[in-house]
Amino acid sequence: MKKALVISGGGSKGAFAGGVAEFLINKKKKEYDLFLGTSTGSLMVSHLSLGQVRELKELYTNVNQHTVFSNSPFKIKHVKGEKVISIRHSNTLWNFIKGRKTFGESKNLKKLIKKNITKGMFDEIRHKNKEVVVTVSNLTANKIEYKSILDWSYEDYCDWIWGSCNYVPFMSLLEKNSCQYADGGFGCLVPIREAILRGAKEIDAIILETEMTQINRLPAKNPFSLMLDVFDFMLGHVEKHNVTIGKLLARNKDVKLNLYYTPTVLTTNSLVFDKKLMSKWWEQGFDYAKKKNENKMNDFKTELIDD
Repeated sequence: MKKALVISGGGSKGAFAGGVAEFLINKKKKEYDLFLGTSTGSLMVSHLSLGQVRELKELYTNVNQHTVFSNSPFKIKHVKGEKVISIRHSNTLWNFIKGRKTFGESKNLKKLIKKNITKGMFDEIRHKNKEVVVTVSNLTANKIEYKSILDWSYEDYCDWIWGSCNYVPFMSLLEKNSCQYADGGFGCLVPIREAILRGAKEIDAIILETEMTQINRLPAKNPFSLMLDVFDFMLGHVEKHNVTIGKLLARNKDVKLNLYYTPTVLTTNSLVFDKKLMSKWWEQGFDYAKKKNENKMNDFKTELIDD
């Protein structure tokens, strides 16, 4: 029976997904044939397909703004102990002067990908015939595309991961094969449907949002924060649509679907990368998955006793 691990987009919240995956792979000893990721999920699936959880944790709990942005459009201030995001006008102006298409640049992220997802890893995944798939949004063709490691060269594969993570217009735009590509989450934040279409009969899907809406946003203070709010609003509805379609197709195709949501709102800006917070979220993800599975076992035992 083909099993799949699906990880949604979510920026820095990917650390929580890492904790969930650590429990599933290291403690539950679950083995998957298919790994699908969108945005931050695309950064994780290569390591997870090889069981390199420790290496992935090292990566995710040490990343910061500089390791992602070569030109950050964000200015982070501390107001009463809370991080408040505003636009860094000098950096965005510089991008406009240079004729670039985005407010910020994420070339450092591309370097990070090639440093941590090596050619050796790429070859090993293909040798083991593990299918690793990342989601990208083709803005030129106006469609979602799913890029499998089995179909591309190492250089292409790294490009697709980078493109899947690029939350434009705040990060770089991937221009490849005469098309412009951006964050896969703009069209498919949780690729459950694609996992089913590729033959999965059991799916663990990690969704980096709460199951029910738990937040009322503060009024936007400037056009920049308003744009972030609008994007988050749209992506929230894309996620719900993806999950609804996934559930319906899973029911129709008799696929076992396990959903792992974040139990609380982790952050209101997932483009802020804080090592301390991300380390905390990793542990929270592990503990949440452990508790969820313990509750499942207790419910199962109760059913047996009742029968």
